[in-house]
Amino acid sequence: MADLTLQLQDYRLTTAHILYHLPDHPALLQSYIWQDYDIAPQYPQLLKFLKFWKREIEGGLHSVTVASYELITPSDTRFYDAEITLQ
Repeated sequence: MADLTLQLQDYRLTTAHILYHLPDHPALLQSYIWQDYDIAPQYPQLLKFLKFWKREIEGGLHSVTVASYELITPSDTRFYDAEITLQ
């Protein structure tokens, strides 16, 4: 139920593809996928996570690619001409 509440408050399912340098081998890149509900285009949850990453994790960030999708849209509501009840 919490997910639906967030979606109604304009949160969107957000996925970030993070490439970072391996601490022991900086020439190599590792991939990490982060996913959570966040508000586009400010992305406060993602920015909070990236600040944590810079502060706590040794692997330096190379790049972050973000995709966001609004799960509840106006096109999800449909009106019908009739209602049939089966007994």
